[in-house]
Amino acid sequence: TGTEYRGALRDGMFHGEGELLFPNGGRYRAVWHRGVPTQGKYTFADGLEYKDKKWHYCDSYDRRFYTEICFGLKPAGISQLTNLDPPRKIPEGYYDCGDGFYNPETRVIVDYKLRFLRNADDDEHEWIVQTCRKWDETIQHKPNP
Repeated sequence: TGTEYRGALRDGMFHGEGELLFPNGGRYRAVWHRGVPTQGKYTFADGLEYKDKKWHYCDSYDRRFYTEICFGLKPAGISQLTNLDPPRKIPEGYYDCGDGFYNPETRVIVDYKLRFLRNADDDEHEWIVQTCRKWDETIQHKPNP
């Protein structure tokens, strides 16, 4: 997968302080006990730290992306669609699921260089289709009933 571990090992398992470095630039620093993290923190490639409780990133209270928090909002008319600006071009029929593109027909996720990453299970499929940004498509005006 291209993920790299830097840290201590014991009997071939992560043990003590160490971090996983992901190909997308994210990193997970943790204290490990026999291969299992006992405490840890994930940091996205742009420096945003994930919180599993009281996570207010891009929620209804504050809908700014992390780059907007760091560098300010752009003027009306050129607002950001994603944290990455300009956003990635999504292939027709696909969704951008954060670590690659998802094809809902084949249920396959590929990385941004279109190399296979994984197959999506039912839960991931539903989450992507309900939550993630999809390719640009022309949407017709829907008149009020």
